[in-house]
Amino acid sequence: MEDLAVGKGASGDVATHVINILNRLGHLTSTPIVFDDGVETAVRAFQQARGLTVTGIVNSVTLRALDEARWKLGDRSLYLQPAPLMHGDDVATLQARLTDMGFDSGRVDGVYGSRTEASVKQFQKSVGVVVDGKCGPATITALIRLSRTISGGAPSVLRESAIQKNRGPALANKVIVLNPSRGGDDTGVSANETNESEIVYDIAQRLEGRLLALGVSVFLTRGANNSPTQAERISLSNETNADLMVSLHADRYPNEKAHGVATYFYGSKTHGIHSVVGERFASLVQREICARTDLLNLRTHSKTWDLLRLTVAPTVRIDLGYLTNPGDASRLGRADFRDVVAESIVIAIQRLYLASEDDAKTGTLRIADLRKAGIRH
Repeated sequence: MEDLAVGKGASGDVATHVINILNRLGHLTSTPIVFDDGVETAVRAFQQARGLTVTGIVNSVTLRALDEARWKLGDRSLYLQPAPLMHGDDVATLQARLTDMGFDSGRVDGVYGSRTEASVKQFQKSVGVVVDGKCGPATITALIRLSRTISGGAPSVLRESAIQKNRGPALANKVIVLNPSRGGDDTGVSANETNESEIVYDIAQRLEGRLLALGVSVFLTRGANNSPTQAERISLSNETNADLMVSLHADRYPNEKAHGVATYFYGSKTHGIHSVVGERFASLVQREICARTDLLNLRTHSKTWDLLRLTVAPTVRIDLGYLTNPGDASRLGRADFRDVVAESIVIAIQRLYLASEDDAKTGTLRIADLRKAGIRH
């Protein structure tokens, strides 16, 4: 399933399954028997709406998102089960509604885990239905009735911001996970594996040295020669109770004219949610790198990639340029340039934890300034 790639001209069970779901979701007005131009357009529209990489090809990530999208709250009973956990848009809707009513179900990620079960039990107790952690007909009915009376506020936004603020501005004792890619391991899109692997691992090591000097506990998701799965990288971050994950990548594109740096954070327009801290950090990283280098600013974007969605800590993916562009490739090949990139990311991390009145203008803060501010040993 990891190597799945269903595109134009395909037929068979998977293509039929995809066509049926797209039709049910309203992306198709007919049910063609093969994966034609119309299906490709519908897949692209779905990928765009879900914050996935837009290719028009159904890989394992897109197929899973399609399967999640077909579930609406009330279609089935939801409950905590042994792995694999229940997941789908119905779970995300449940989490969002519970959160709006002040119950802490954690991140709206569409996965029915123990935290979601606990918030369902709290809700059930508050409305007087059987407290079993299962979201069945009685619980859904009570949820719908109460949801109509709730308006305004975004408890998840306030909660995430409060957690960040309570951890203070000092980098000492914070836990940061660095995730140097090996190529295409987060989105299902292949990349120039060898060059990307070496470049981002070198930047990760430069980051690690600077962060350790600031008193940060740093974990790398891989070494120079191993390649853990994405699930293992996510587990590492979650098990270390990280404050932040920084995922480092280099992009590529068939047209060598494509160039520039982009950052990504968790956000779903479908469910109207996003990581507040992730978005702020993505913006800070983007601005610092563009202020200190001549990389083209390709802006920040919300995505629902698993690395961003399932990692508990605020997570940002940084695409540091296109290896298929001669200019970007030349820059990333220089040690002094990679040094500037590492410095930019460290400063962005510090700015993330500074109060607004203590923050500095983009591109002006230096690591030496952190000692003067009393936040470096």
